[in-house]
Amino acid sequence: MDLNADLGEGFGRWVLTDDDALLRIVTSANVACGFHGGDPVTLRRVTALAAADGVRIGAQVSYWDLAGFGRREIDVPPQELAAEVAYQIGALRVFAEAAGTEVAYVKPHGALYHRTGRDPVQAAAVVEGAQLAGVGTVLTQRGSVLDRVASEAGLTVVGEAFADRAYTSDGRLVPRDRPGALLSPVAALAQAVSLAEKGVVTAVDGTVTPVAAESICVHGDGPDAVAVAASIRSALDERGIDVEAFS
Repeated sequence: MDLNADLGEGFGRWVLTDDDALLRIVTSANVACGFHGGDPVTLRRVTALAAADGVRIGAQVSYWDLAGFGRREIDVPPQELAAEVAYQIGALRVFAEAAGTEVAYVKPHGALYHRTGRDPVQAAAVVEGAQLAGVGTVLTQRGSVLDRVASEAGLTVVGEAFADRAYTSDGRLVPRDRPGALLSPVAALAQAVSLAEKGVVTAVDGTVTPVAAESICVHGDGPDAVAVAASIRSALDERGIDVEAFS
């Protein structure tokens, strides 16, 4: 099972994620590319650290919404969105290659993640942007529109699930503005173990719901992110579950 986290989301003097600590725990790093967080110095530093720690690097692409942290949905024309996705990947690639590694995958962030999960036009734009930049792997939820569109385009799709977010009975994430959307560290640990061992989560209504995943995400901007990621890594190790980057 792969363990990923969103990293490099600070900007200038604003420090948001504990990149150093998380990179010693996770196996894949979704690096912000400047549109919702991250700046050139941060991108360079995080990619160098990831390369040194043997952590796989992915581009976490977003709507151009630094003020809203990429969590506001924006109706971007498809051609523009495809270009912006390719642009973000390209920016990250410069620093990844300088560190002796590569951008191995792309993962949408925030509002773009959710929009591409249901909107085939926006999903196709993200896929086009990945293809323009020469990235052939997408990290997203299984059963989403982006899963289907990327697969049809010949890209490799890696199924992702979330340790620290609550699910509805149909396998979707509970929106952040609803009560109970964010799980406590204890609940996040239990959900991660359930995902890795059984491929299920317990939804907010108590329903045991199948969620297929090859990678488990811990949001790096949470106050308990490092502790949660460390507890998950330890628990999976104890259960004999190999924690390694997806192939």
